[in-house]
Amino acid sequence: MKPSILVGGQAVIEGVMMRVPGAYSTAVRDSKGKIHLNRELFTSLTENSNFWKRPVFRGIASLFEAMKIGMSTLQWSADIAMPPKENEKESNRISDFITTLFSICLAIFLFMIAPMWITTAFLNVEEEVVWFNLISGGFRIIFFVIYLFLISLLDDIKRLFQYHGAEHRVIYNFESGMDVTIDNAQSFPTQHPRCGTSFLFIVLISAIFVFAVVDTITMSVLGTISLSIRLLSHLPMIPLVSGIGYEVIKLIAIKDSLVFRLLRNPGLWLQNITTRPPDNEMIEVSITALKDAFGDKYEEMVGKEYIAEAIG
Repeated sequence: MKPSILVGGQAVIEGVMMRVPGAYSTAVRDSKGKIHLNRELFTSLTENSNFWKRPVFRGIASLFEAMKIGMSTLQWSADIAMPPKENEKESNRISDFITTLFSICLAIFLFMIAPMWITTAFLNVEEEVVWFNLISGGFRIIFFVIYLFLISLLDDIKRLFQYHGAEHRVIYNFESGMDVTIDNAQSFPTQHPRCGTSFLFIVLISAIFVFAVVDTITMSVLGTISLSIRLLSHLPMIPLVSGIGYEVIKLIAIKDSLVFRLLRNPGLWLQNITTRPPDNEMIEVSITALKDAFGDKYEEMVGKEYIAEAIG
């Protein structure tokens, strides 16, 4: 049986972050063609806590850690790829905070408020728990696909999605046991079953079932339900939904029954939007990030077939 290993990553601005056991490294190519590296040691909560290593809870912890690492590496990559002038740094921090806040508010509106409001306002199913959540969940998925498609039309996002493809190809190359080279990496697909895109799709599916249970409990306690009550009860459940989604994505990545294939395939199809074929320079950046993340252990780890555990 192939050994498992936590290897994942994330596309950043003009680069890739690669995460391996004990560390992660971000490689970014600047405007002059030089590759910059930033390596950080990191130990997950799931490795040091019996509570956070339990199923579902480990997904919640992993999601929080991935968001924290992702935000910091994305900011670092922006500073390298588009270095601000000294007098612009403070205004950039304010701008970044406003952008982050706006992004969170937009996500809550698009994927929580809007689907439930449309279902409440135009369909008479507010108190039919199963139908309400199936319909609002369907709107949520439609909005998600439309959102991905629209941002994929932006030139900067197209390059980001190319680096996303580079990250996947290099992870595939590493998992295969073949020498990790540009030519070998380019022979692999850009779609990966443990991708964050697939994870988000599974989270959207999981939300339908979790929110239906929450609504059932809410109605049994209060005797009624409304849009405002749903928002107040659904929003705190997002970490739980993410934890369940984490467990599902781990299963469907390694199981090959019809049910798991049906769950896996939509996420892979969506990656036709969120990944694009990278050029050789992007693959080089991704390989550089992987090697730097492993550090002195790279030669010891490479050349074996693995099942990677991470989502990225």
